[in-house]
Amino acid sequence: MLPLYSYDQYRQSRSAVSPSDYADERKQVVGIIEAVRQRGDLALQEYARRFDQADLQELKVNDREIEEASGEVSSDLLAAIRGAKDNIERFHRHQLEQDWWDGGPGWTAGQRYIPLQSVGAYIPGGTAAYPSSVLMTVVPAKVAGVKEIYICTPPDSTGKINPLTLAAAREAGASAVFKTGGAQAVAAMAYGTETVPAVQKIVGPGNIYVTLAKKEVFGQVGIDMLAGPSEIVIVAEAEARPDYIAADLLSQAEHDPLSRSVLITPSEKLAEEVKSHLEEQIISLPRRKIAAQSLKEQGAIIMVPGLAEAWPVVNDLAPEHLELHLDEAWQYLDHITSAGAVFIGPYTPESLGDYWAGSNHVLPTSRTARYASALGVADYMKRLQVICYTKEALQESASRIAALARAEGLEAHARAVLLRRHNHEP
Repeated sequence: MLPLYSYDQYRQSRSAVSPSDYADERKQVVGIIEAVRQRGDLALQEYARRFDQADLQELKVNDREIEEASGEVSSDLLAAIRGAKDNIERFHRHQLEQDWWDGGPGWTAGQRYIPLQSVGAYIPGGTAAYPSSVLMTVVPAKVAGVKEIYICTPPDSTGKINPLTLAAAREAGASAVFKTGGAQAVAAMAYGTETVPAVQKIVGPGNIYVTLAKKEVFGQVGIDMLAGPSEIVIVAEAEARPDYIAADLLSQAEHDPLSRSVLITPSEKLAEEVKSHLEEQIISLPRRKIAAQSLKEQGAIIMVPGLAEAWPVVNDLAPEHLELHLDEAWQYLDHITSAGAVFIGPYTPESLGDYWAGSNHVLPTSRTARYASALGVADYMKRLQVICYTKEALQESASRIAALARAEGLEAHARAVLLRRHNHEP
């Protein structure tokens, strides 16, 4: 079920999935975006009939629907949503940046942090509900101070949004929820329609059509990232619990046939034990067909001589989720330079980060953790640089500024500074 490889063998047998691999899907997405730009709400309604089998009279979820949805959610689930929301808010408040100022005789420079005015969060939906994704995208925006936070999510065939999604949207403080999904939702948030407002940035996970649409509209609006299939890498030594590891590998494999579940270990004994537990645990898994395909086609056990050889592999893979099943896991944290989120110890499963710990589960995938980070408060803010010089301070620096400008062949830049000298001589 889970083949064993050296890292070189693994790299030769597994190729990363990229949005550029989907040329036919991109053509469809471009057509959808243009239709929404040209025909607005009518296009959204037509795509709802085509893709969701839903006949929508209204695209915006009204107050009555939200009230009814909240009443349909059990008290236990509502308490869980509220608890997760509080944890996410607490975690992300630590990410808030402070304005700063520097200065000297005659000059001041500094930086201010300004929240975006409007953000659109894409939430997968239809037959499923992802209240955790609502919390992960909306709560950091609220912490950042974003005023208008809109959610787009596909309806079911009756034209309704899952009550859990609406309850989470209400608890998180979303401004409005719209019944539209897929590439058409991304287009609506990017360009605006009669009902869906245009936003400054689009965030949130989605399928390949959503990802391709985000790529197409980037520039018109900002985006958080181009998310690929989910990933987990587990580094474990011989003494680790194989049943825990198997459970965590399956927690990623059940997402999608393209999800990647990888174990890195120097222990052949542990590798065989994990394979045995995978075979036992997958039998009762509701999504076992998806998980089995994922493990077979994308999963692997990578054998390394020792833990010292594991860290270059980890940093090259740059996984979305990284679990450390090691006795002294904290001592290895400095070895890790590329990962979306790190889960330390046997009692910190990746599921904890997905739902409860407060860290964000919108994470970089497909090796983009080499240069990208988890969704956070900074994604919802802009940095505004502020500079002020007096006449005297400018005159003191004028000749050096002009020298730099002229070295670059930009004479007008030099003259703009020199003109302001007291003697006004260029």
